[in-house]
Amino acid sequence: MHRALLISSVAYRGFSGRFKSRFILSASFKLIQARLISSHYNMAKYSVSVIGSGNWGSAIAKIVAENAAEKSDIFESKVRMWVFEEIVNDKKLTEIINTEHQNVKYLPGIKLPVNVVAVPDLKDTVKDADILVFNVPHQFLPRICKELKGAIPPTVRAISCIKGVELSADGITIIADYISKELGIYCGALSGANLAPEVAQEKFSETTVAYKIPDPNDTINKKVIKSLFHRPYFHVNVIDDVAGASLCGALKNIVALASGFVDGMEWGDNAKAAIIRRGLLEMTKFGRDFFPEVQAATFTEESCGVADVITSCSGGRNHRLGAAFIRTKKPVFELEAELLKGQKAQGVTTAEEVHQFLKKRGVSKEFPLFTATYDIIFNGLDSTALPAILEQVEQNPE
Repeated sequence: MHRALLISSVAYRGFSGRFKSRFILSASFKLIQARLISSHYNMAKYSVSVIGSGNWGSAIAKIVAENAAEKSDIFESKVRMWVFEEIVNDKKLTEIINTEHQNVKYLPGIKLPVNVVAVPDLKDTVKDADILVFNVPHQFLPRICKELKGAIPPTVRAISCIKGVELSADGITIIADYISKELGIYCGALSGANLAPEVAQEKFSETTVAYKIPDPNDTINKKVIKSLFHRPYFHVNVIDDVAGASLCGALKNIVALASGFVDGMEWGDNAKAAIIRRGLLEMTKFGRDFFPEVQAATFTEESCGVADVITSCSGGRNHRLGAAFIRTKKPVFELEAELLKGQKAQGVTTAEEVHQFLKKRGVSKEFPLFTATYDIIFNGLDSTALPAILEQVEQNPE
């Protein structure tokens, strides 16, 4: 149900004439006042829908549903989750989720709350929702937005859990901004050192939610967003820097590939630490150079920044691919298909896109690690050249 001010007639008659006049306002202003005067009326709750049901989508739906059930004063209990319908063991996946409360294909062994309701129709999933959580592979997003265009009121708010950005030689599009533009709603971003199976198993982790309130009087504020995602095992820090959080989610994959090169050469932990440090410097520089509003602290202090880089460089898919590429000398896309079984290592594509972006602007040499990572994958550069390449930009004492 969309948020509305529902003042009981008894309470309303009890107000003074002056106080009554404050409520003879537009519907939008009544929405703003809703939480401030909650003791005087019955309040509609926020309805939340999750778009996506892969392992990360299901893990996020679990978190959201737990909070929706516990915080009945803020959220509607039922959380709808859009599921691309598939047949698993001769049953519809939605039927399995709704009866067995488990996503047996993408998150097996994890019980989902009973208030997670799997829905195969996209428009039915988002109907009457106040908050949308996007969690699909980014290549499916254009089709989803096309189907939803015109079906979502502008008062709806969204959070994108889709890591990365859309990059080309011509420019950069933040995923959250893409959703905002296509659907006419405000969208923030959730990103962090969050491996879906560990989060689903309720192993402690942190995340960053970047959410800059579009209107200071918006009732879906940072407190509401934190209430939606924060759990005892999943700690949330809310910041304003949507662009910075989104860039972290993309650029860290290039650093993870480079750390994989180091492990493939068996250079040890000191070398990997050096790559991580240099990677963070280039990530921060990239953000500040091309998005002036980006905050350096997002890269160095937040889960979406330094913590996600560390996790990704410790055994994520891009790290594994980078190590295998050095050890086997096989073509990178052949290795990707072999190692990841249909999943994609976004670092390879991102390395290529970032290179084209930097090359067009004539600044490739200012990002030696990003450039060397591209050259190692696509141009046959010997990975043992990394220290000499990085030394070229190191500062010497005067």
